[in-house]
Amino acid sequence: MRFGIHNKMCWSRALLTSWLVLLIQLLCVEAVPISMDKTKVKEPEPKAEEPPASVDTGLHYDRYLREVIDFLEKDQHFREKLHNTDMEDIKQGKLAKELDFVSHHVRTKLDELKRQEVNRLRTLIKAKQDLEGGNDIAVDHQALLKQFEYLNHMNPHTFEVDDLDRLIKSATNDLENYDKERHEEFKKYEMMKEHDRREHLKTLDDDERKREEEHYEEMRKKHADHPKVNHPGSQNQLKEVWEEADGLDPEDFDPKTFFNLHDTNGDGFFDEQELEALFTKELEKIYDPTNEEDDMVEMEEERLRMREHVMNEVDSNKDRLVSLDEFLVATKKKEFLEPDSWETLEQNQAYTDEEMREFEEHLAQQEHDLNQKAFDLQKQREELERQQEQLNAQKMELQQAVEHMERLKTQKVDPPPEVHVEGNAIPELHGVDNQLPPGHHAEPQEHQPAPQAPHDNTQEHHEGQNQDLAQHGLPQSHQDLPPGYPDVPQAQHDLQ
Repeated sequence: MRFGIHNKMCWSRALLTSWLVLLIQLLCVEAVPISMDKTKVKEPEPKAEEPPASVDTGLHYDRYLREVIDFLEKDQHFREKLHNTDMEDIKQGKLAKELDFVSHHVRTKLDELKRQEVNRLRTLIKAKQDLEGGNDIAVDHQALLKQFEYLNHMNPHTFEVDDLDRLIKSATNDLENYDKERHEEFKKYEMMKEHDRREHLKTLDDDERKREEEHYEEMRKKHADHPKVNHPGSQNQLKEVWEEADGLDPEDFDPKTFFNLHDTNGDGFFDEQELEALFTKELEKIYDPTNEEDDMVEMEEERLRMREHVMNEVDSNKDRLVSLDEFLVATKKKEFLEPDSWETLEQNQAYTDEEMREFEEHLAQQEHDLNQKAFDLQKQREELERQQEQLNAQKMELQQAVEHMERLKTQKVDPPPEVHVEGNAIPELHGVDNQLPPGHHAEPQEHQPAPQAPHDNTQEHHEGQNQDLAQHGLPQSHQDLPPGYPDVPQAQHDLQ
C-alpha cells in the first residue's frame, strides 16, 4: 500500500505540472515584431504544422483538452482576451463567451475535435459493455454520455460556448480537488499504518509488546532529531539553496538572479515542479531512504505541503504559477525576511484521535461485512453441493432404469397367449389332458348331473330365460359354450 500511494503522489506532481505548462502556453505574451526590410530578407520556407506538444495532464480527456487549447491559441482575438482575463474570470466562464468571435476556421476545427471526442467516448462505452458481457444489449449512448461533464452531449456535432465553459470548469475543478483527495489518501495511509502497528502489538506477549513499544519510541525520537528546517520560501531557505546548490556567496543573493537560475524551462514562471525542486535540501535534513525511521511516503507529503504553502503566500492571482513579479513582491514581505518556524509532519499529525477511532470502526464494519459475505457464500456453496448430490443420485437412478430396459429388450420375453371371449379372458388349454399354462392351477370342478329333458314350457318362457342369460353374460345355447362346459339348460337351472 505504501508504494502504491507513493507512486500516485509522484504521478500527481507530473499531472499538476503538465496542467501548469498548458496554462503557461495560454498566458505567454507574443513578442513584438521587429521592423525589417522585407526586400532584403529571404522568405523562410513554410514548415509543416507540428502536432501539439506532448503534455499530459493526467486527465482522461487530456488529449481533447490539449487540442482545444492548441487551436484556440492560434486565434489572435482569443489570445488577446485570454491575456487580459484573470483566473477568477476564467473560472466563472467569462472567457468562454469569447468563443463567438474566433475565426470560422478555428470553429470548424473545434467542431471536428468534439465529434471525434464523442465518437471516442462512444467507443469506450461499447468496449466496456463488451467486456462486461453485454454484447446483445442495446446501448443508450446519450444516457451514458451524461457522466462526462466536460462537454455538452446533447449536441455532439458542434463546439459551442457551453462546451468551452464546461471544459474549463471541469479541468479546473478536477485539478483543484486533486490536492484535497491527495491529503485524504495520505491521512488514510497514516491511520492504516498506526492500525497495523496496534494489531501487531495484540499478537505479542507482554515482554515482546514492551520491547516493541520501546523500539517504536526510539525510532520516533531518532527521526525527530534532525537539523533545523527553514521556512519554505523564506530568505534563509532560498539563500541556503543559493549557497549549497548554486555554489554562490550568500552575501551576493539576488532574488531576480535566483529566479532566473531556477526557472529551468525559461518560461518566466515557477511551476509546481520547479518550486518543489527548491525544497530538496530541506527534505534531506529530515529524510534518508536508508534509515529505518524515515518514511519516504511522508517525505513526499512534506514536499507537497511546502509547495502548497509557498503557492498560498506568493501566487496572488491563484493561477497555480509564480511569475517573476509575484516572486519579487514576496521577497519584500516581512514573512520572507522574518519567517515563523516550520512545523514538520512529526509535529503536525495528519489525523485526530476522533478520526482514528472512526477509521477503526469503519475497518471493523468492513471486516464484519466481509465475514458475513464469506459465511453466506459458504452456505450457498454447501447448498449447491447438496443439490449436485441429488442430481447425481437421480442421474444414477435414470441410468439404472435405462440399463434395465435394455436388458429386457435383449431377453425378448413374450407374454403367454390368451383367448378372449365376451366377459373375462380365459387361458387357452394346451395338450391332450387340457393342461393349463405354467403358473395356472386347475380349479376343482363338481360333477355335473346329466342333462335332463326340457320341461313342457311355453316358447315365451324360454325366450325370457335367454334374455336373463344374456344379461348375465352367459351363453344362450349349447353352441355358444366352449368345449367341456355344461349345457345351457343346466346353466339355466342353476340360475333358477
